[in-house]
Amino acid sequence: MLIEDAIQHFIQALEQSGRNSPATVRAYAQDLKTWSQFMHSQQVHTIETVEHTHLRRYLMSERSRGVAIRSIRRHFAALRALYRHLQKDQPDLRNPVQGMVMPKDEQRLPEWLTVDQAQKLMEAERGDPQDATATSHDFANSRDQLLLELLYSSALRVSELAGLNLMDFDRHSGTVRVLGKGHKERVVPVGKKAWEALAHYLDLRQALANADTTALFLNLRGERLSVRSIQIRIQKLGDLRLGQHLHPHVLRHSAASHLLQSAGDLRAVQEYLGHAGIATTAIYTHMDYQKLAQVYDGAHPRARRQPPPEAEDPL
Repeated sequence: MLIEDAIQHFIQALEQSGRNSPATVRAYAQDLKTWSQFMHSQQVHTIETVEHTHLRRYLMSERSRGVAIRSIRRHFAALRALYRHLQKDQPDLRNPVQGMVMPKDEQRLPEWLTVDQAQKLMEAERGDPQDATATSHDFANSRDQLLLELLYSSALRVSELAGLNLMDFDRHSGTVRVLGKGHKERVVPVGKKAWEALAHYLDLRQALANADTTALFLNLRGERLSVRSIQIRIQKLGDLRLGQHLHPHVLRHSAASHLLQSAGDLRAVQEYLGHAGIATTAIYTHMDYQKLAQVYDGAHPRARRQPPPEAEDPL
């Protein structure tokens, strides 16, 4: 059977079934038309002579043309549906789609702030830490400022931030101990501004904290601040100071990105974030593979390459 005839038979069946929207039918028809044209360019004209390698070559060709992974997945789905339909009438028809792995979607990178945006977000008017008439409003502002400072200074996850206790901080070493994913502990640095915000907050916290409360961040009832409450507070601060929606994870990503841009030490950023594998860090910090290779070549003793020999002068 000619490839065009097989496609036409399939599209007609889709239209008659009524289970697919007109837009879906049109998309399948267009995708299969593109595939048919490619098959003809490979001198493949009948459905029986299509091989596994032809389909793989087609998908690679589409990708090399700049077609998005999401569109290629749709092409793949159209081919799979075509052969499933054809095998209803021809059970012995070889299915070259079988065994092929559908390409994964592109990973969406997290949003991040520029250095200027981060600086603007962190700037806030602060009351006098010695003000004995501080109100609950002052307490909330001081607490929220510390939330921002620790998220950006130490690149914490929101769950790690909510779980912090007073004894987790070590002023002598300038670090904080956090409990990350999989109950793995790590120690990360705390910046100067975060230490200042912490001191200011602790002065106001004393009036609210219960005697047996070790949690660092409290609500106005003296209870540990929840993850959801932190998310709401960060969102409001983003709206107020930047005029945009802000999630705590954006600050974590921004901190790692800015550190990598300034230091270029991928391994240090991996430890900073608490990632189990360096591949996660490379994706998380929106590095391209060329940049990753440059960092690797410059840091790994097995990767250092000899400089290319100088070209001889022309005779």
